[in-house]
Amino acid sequence: MNVEVSEDTMTEFWPKWQNEVINGVYPLRRLLSGSDHSAVFLTECKAQDLPTAAIKIVPAEGVTLAQLSHWRRAADLTHPHLIRLLDAGLCQLGGRQCLFVVMEYAEQTLSEVLLNRALTADEVQEMLLPALDALAFLHGKNLVQGELKPANVLVVNDQLKLATDTVRPAGEPRASIGEASLYDPPEAEGGRLSPAGDIWALGITMVEALTQSVPARPDDGSLTAGLPTTLPPAFVGAVQRCLSYDPASRPTARELEAQFKPAPQPTVVSLPQPVVREAPSPAAPPQGPPKQRALAPIIAMVLILLAVWAGVRLFQGHPNSRPSAAAPVKASSHQGVSAPAAAAQATQMRPSAPVEVSAPSARAKSRESKSASPGLVSRPSDQPAPPPADASPGVVHEEIPIVPRSARETIQGHVKVAVLVIVDPAGNVIDVIQEDPGPSRYFARLAREAARKWQFAPEDKQDSRQWLLRFAFGRGDTTAHATPRA
Repeated sequence: MNVEVSEDTMTEFWPKWQNEVINGVYPLRRLLSGSDHSAVFLTECKAQDLPTAAIKIVPAEGVTLAQLSHWRRAADLTHPHLIRLLDAGLCQLGGRQCLFVVMEYAEQTLSEVLLNRALTADEVQEMLLPALDALAFLHGKNLVQGELKPANVLVVNDQLKLATDTVRPAGEPRASIGEASLYDPPEAEGGRLSPAGDIWALGITMVEALTQSVPARPDDGSLTAGLPTTLPPAFVGAVQRCLSYDPASRPTARELEAQFKPAPQPTVVSLPQPVVREAPSPAAPPQGPPKQRALAPIIAMVLILLAVWAGVRLFQGHPNSRPSAAAPVKASSHQGVSAPAAAAQATQMRPSAPVEVSAPSARAKSRESKSASPGLVSRPSDQPAPPPADASPGVVHEEIPIVPRSARETIQGHVKVAVLVIVDPAGNVIDVIQEDPGPSRYFARLAREAARKWQFAPEDKQDSRQWLLRFAFGRGDTTAHATPRA
């Protein structure tokens, strides 16, 4: 899509169009980017109730009118990971006829992220799944993305999307795309657009995302021998297949999606645990039914009383008995002396074999002492743990983001993110505003997701409140601090 003016001239020409209005509908608010063949401005789309949108303008001499039909066909596509095209048409700017397409506004592109750092393996896998789903959707409709590269991998409201203004029918000559680049497959020269070409471009994009560099192409067109040594081993096999010299040997989008999709976790079915009963001690008498076990203490007490009574009678009826010794026994039986004690006294006075009375076991005494001691009562497992010592008094629950180890290893020092949360009178977070995203959109997203789960103390006021949450991501841990905002 080259035009017949130099890049320097076009670069100077684009800013002059700011504040113009395309066809009386789309104001050109701010120049977002410009090249030798197109420019992108910030605009609005009232028809779709979008206060912020993007409009791409291409001088007509650089393209054919078939481009309009491509855009209008792409505008009919509906997929969560494809940029929505809102309108397309012709316009006049500065006496020059141009084509324009209006689309969703993206806050960031992958190419902007790669200017500062490479992505982690987890981030690339997270990026791959929606991208592959979008490619499989296009390929299933006999369409191709056409220009897959980091600049066309965008983020809209924290959701990854692929550019759709480059979508073309499969089989169209590649010459309609523009100048050749490293993202074009070996068969691009004089060839036609194909899904295999998108897979080649995806392989290059993966390498660049993971290493911030692209492999150099040797004379034979193959790139697998020149892959960076810093490429994670988990991606080497997939990248080599994507960069196969033979288009037929490259995997499909669905095959790659199946490779990188996390394996489903097996459903764990809890089986009833067998009841384990301890065998009774050989010395212990056999246990009876529950009703009999409940009557055992009563029967034992009756036997003890009978033994006491029999002992007293026997002692009193013995020809050599002494009346003075029987008096304490009778007195104790009327003065509340325990039955075991009375039995012991009676047996001491009996000449026959004593009656044995079992005292409570040491284990039972230990259990009684523990249950009676308030200091040994443990807190129930379902009781909420007390808040951390450094938590603000108004915070009921704080959620700390979970960061994969691979992502932590990319941190130098600390990554600080500030999130403003709106809290309703009940203490629930009803809205989240990114106060300071910090240097990484990845960690900013983790902070926002965690902030939504915070809980604050309720208040009688009917108005909502604001709290500022400051997260600090380090290699060792993640901390958070909440401050109420007046």
